[in-house]
Amino acid sequence: DEMHTLVGAGKTDGAMDASNLLKPALARGELHCVGATTLDEYRKYIEKDAALARRFQPVFIDEPTVEDTISILRGLKEKYEQHHKVRISDSALVSAAALGNRYITDRFLPDKAIDLVDEAASRLRMQVDSKPEALDEIDRRIMQLKIEREALKVEKDEASKERLSRLEKELAGLEEESAALTAKWQAEKAKLGEAADLKKDLDAARNELAIAQRKGEFQRAGELAYGTIPELEKKLKEAEAHDGEKGSMVEETVTPDHVAHVVSRWTGIPVDKMLEGEREKLLRMEDEIAKRVVGQGEAVQAVSKAVRRARAGLQDPNRPIGSFMFLGPTGVGKTELTKALANFLFDDETAMVRLDMSEFMEKHSVARLIGAPPGYVGYEEGGVLTEAVRRRPYQVILFDEIEKAHPDVFNVLLQVLDDGRLTDGQGRTVDFRNTLIIMTSNLGAEYLVNLGENDDVDKVRDEVMAVVRASFRPEFLNRVDEVILFHRLRRQDMGLIVEIQLKRLEKLLADRKITLDLDETAINWLADKGYDPAYGARPLKRVMQKELQDPLAEKILLGEIRDGSTVVITAGSDRLNFRTRAGTAQAEETETEEAA
Repeated sequence: DEMHTLVGAGKTDGAMDASNLLKPALARGELHCVGATTLDEYRKYIEKDAALARRFQPVFIDEPTVEDTISILRGLKEKYEQHHKVRISDSALVSAAALGNRYITDRFLPDKAIDLVDEAASRLRMQVDSKPEALDEIDRRIMQLKIEREALKVEKDEASKERLSRLEKELAGLEEESAALTAKWQAEKAKLGEAADLKKDLDAARNELAIAQRKGEFQRAGELAYGTIPELEKKLKEAEAHDGEKGSMVEETVTPDHVAHVVSRWTGIPVDKMLEGEREKLLRMEDEIAKRVVGQGEAVQAVSKAVRRARAGLQDPNRPIGSFMFLGPTGVGKTELTKALANFLFDDETAMVRLDMSEFMEKHSVARLIGAPPGYVGYEEGGVLTEAVRRRPYQVILFDEIEKAHPDVFNVLLQVLDDGRLTDGQGRTVDFRNTLIIMTSNLGAEYLVNLGENDDVDKVRDEVMAVVRASFRPEFLNRVDEVILFHRLRRQDMGLIVEIQLKRLEKLLADRKITLDLDETAINWLADKGYDPAYGARPLKRVMQKELQDPLAEKILLGEIRDGSTVVITAGSDRLNFRTRAGTAQAEETETEEAA
């Protein structure tokens, strides 16, 4: 193995290396040798020594197909079952070969499929031996609550006493649940232990039978073959009959779900079985995103459909999940929709690669995306885009203000949009098939800003697309799944945006337990003052900062608004009026009115 290490091994001044010592024996046929090495290392080391190379017959070993890999896994199955003391279903082997081939692109079959089966089996064995996750979570929670209880016993204030009584109730319920689950788990584990012992005895009996047959001890062989082994097999079948029962806390068979879970852990791609909660979440994806993005139903719907298609397994396996170009005026929610999407998929709006294309205006900046070519500074570092996707293959990629990039950047994106792959500066192929690509642009915004409710949308779309076609090449636009127009925000949308911004402000005030109570007049006043069709929602943000956040900050610092109080905000003619109401019902209301 690693035959290339023979070349140069042991070579010092005047001494011969290992390969030269072997050449005479190889030439005379006294030594029979099979070597294994990679193509790159063969070219780099062995081809340079022609005398060594011609003493071997090169045999090229190609990567096995998925079908060949399944056959290899079936041959290895028994060894892994004995090693991990679990059963491996045939469907798990098929799943390992198929999922490994589809989602793990930087390794080869059968190696990656064998590793998937090995890890899935070892994880299952660890689950059997260790405390079940459901029970462990309850016990950890009990430990946390006990620590918290000891800390609260010292406190004398009313809030702490109230929290302590709630905590005692929760603790009693959890301890009862823990005791019931522990008893159930121990009983199931005892059954599995019995099955493992029977397997061990059966394996030993089969080995003894083989030895007895070789030695010619036919009486002993007959006892084993027709007495001991059938009896053990019958007992084992009875013991294994309970495996996988509904409601069981431990299981002993590796299934496709276990393999899919390992793939998800390795790559971050959600290929494991969708839980009921996730299905419901995906079906009402538009409603979830609409909580953050207002007035852009067409865009939200297009993106939601692409994500649902991918999770249902109906997308083209050789293209990205979806590629969209968002066109519209400034401040209408193009980038906000991308953040909302990342937040929906990963519960973290920063979980995306955001590339501001104004940084890629020069021709040479393409190298920053895919990595510098050999001989240039930064060759070893890799590209901004390719490295991010190699580390995390399942994510949202945002190309912000795409029209500002150099035209050569679009040439790089052609194979990403079409084949879902890109070769970086070091010759590695990076897989983009599990990414969602979004490009934003302000092209044609002048037509969209003036778009009224009664205007012909198709006519405006044609005008915008004429501008887009003048800026981007046909082969680039032809590869984008959908060009989506973002409409200017209407006055009736502004009230919803005010409410979204207020929720964010309330989150900031939550630590102080300060709540805001704005009536309809205050919300309308802010919406009117912040409405500017040409600039979208950004002026509203500035108005809220000036008219609402600044006065609140001053009042908090002056002590007029105390922790735990409610701030009632109403609209005056040219200002917002603030009135504080204490948190308890007995407290007197204090009123303060101030120009914002």
